[in-house]
Amino acid sequence: MARSLWFAWAWLAEGWQKDVALTIDQAGIITAVATGAGQGDCDIVPGIAMPGLANLHSHGFQRAMAGLAERGNRPGEDFWSWRHVMYQVVNALDPDAIEAVTAMAYVEMLQAGFTTVGEFHYVHHDPTGAPYAARAELAERIIAAAQHTGIGLTLLPCLYSAGGIGRAAEPGQRRFINDIDAFLRLHDDTANILRAAMPNAVLGVAPHSLRAARPADIETIGRMVPTGPIHIHAAEQRIEVDDCITALGATPVAWLLDHAGIDRRWCLIHATHMTPDETSRLAASGAVAGLCPLTEADLGDGIFAGPAFLQAGGRFGIGSDSLIRIDAAEELRQFDTSQRLRDQRRMVLSPHGSAGETLLRGALAGGAQATAQPIGALAPGQRADIVVLDHIGTDLAALPPARWLDHFIFVGGTRLIDRVYGGGRLMVEKGRHRAQASVASRFRAVLRRLVDDLPG
Repeated sequence: MARSLWFAWAWLAEGWQKDVALTIDQAGIITAVATGAGQGDCDIVPGIAMPGLANLHSHGFQRAMAGLAERGNRPGEDFWSWRHVMYQVVNALDPDAIEAVTAMAYVEMLQAGFTTVGEFHYVHHDPTGAPYAARAELAERIIAAAQHTGIGLTLLPCLYSAGGIGRAAEPGQRRFINDIDAFLRLHDDTANILRAAMPNAVLGVAPHSLRAARPADIETIGRMVPTGPIHIHAAEQRIEVDDCITALGATPVAWLLDHAGIDRRWCLIHATHMTPDETSRLAASGAVAGLCPLTEADLGDGIFAGPAFLQAGGRFGIGSDSLIRIDAAEELRQFDTSQRLRDQRRMVLSPHGSAGETLLRGALAGGAQATAQPIGALAPGQRADIVVLDHIGTDLAALPPARWLDHFIFVGGTRLIDRVYGGGRLMVEKGRHRAQASVASRFRAVLRRLVDDLPG
């Protein structure tokens, strides 16, 4: 049976609208939107409504290591030394632990305004590198975490076949490694599980990067997996760019544009280090740049060329990547303020109009494209993923609607979030996920064991 939710204000395609009724069917899809509507038989929801965001890049297991890599052991700590902590963590997690940690990440995403996740899933095997008896065991655990928490899922099994361009895998990478044939069997098994357990989820594919997947496989991955989004790490670190030039005669982004058939199916994660020509070509390709500003800052990756990319018509979305902090508004704010710091001026991404609106519109559209989900707007045919901000008990009550998005992204952030609906189901109320207590208890038990076992 259809039901209707009534909001005093909701952010629709044309901006903030008053007295909005959303009709939602049993499948959690919005079937009608009325403005200037009476309350009638609707469920009256206090607060102001906006679409939920997609977290287009997540490694769920890394929630377990948030804060554990913040100790310097030598001068010159960087991304590559951070990876050794990551390897220690991942090799200490069994399937139960990965499910518990991933569920914690998904609870926190929903509480922070993310209602869909693109899970870039590259931990496939046991710590020795041997496949589990059920080849897609760990994919099944991610699916279970998404089901339990109510987050929308785009699952991106990752092809990881080398330790670097032309280099064998390191011992810490054993859980990730498959050749292309084994990976395609794993992908098929995952498709079968997903079809039975979460038929509304989306299955894509993720060749890890040009340093960790064979270039020949990346060139053909679109034909090997003909449907669903394709995500890949690209040009995150300068060393990666230099290695790619040495091995392949081109930078990662240029090579992908020339050889991989980059189009709207693709999402290039990070794309931090691009030339002006690559920036304009990537924008013209229709692909999404998957930005993870909090992780990129934490790892010292660099700063994305935001103004040039947006001026060229580029599409972007945001992700939490290493899950050092899970906060949709803060990812958007970090993206904007990093551009200001680099250029030493204000309003770099939004020279005309609202910065908050520019950031939110871009992230909603790019996130929907990159996850291939019916999300990103409160409109008929879209999933009823709704973030409700507290309007009465916060500064928003004193501000006109034109200021609300700026205040949410740059000032109030997550503390303004009161309720979150996923597919029309109330998952978060008064800022707290309905399963928060039980999920957090399981997660903390894993974290205690993990810290006890880690050196230092």
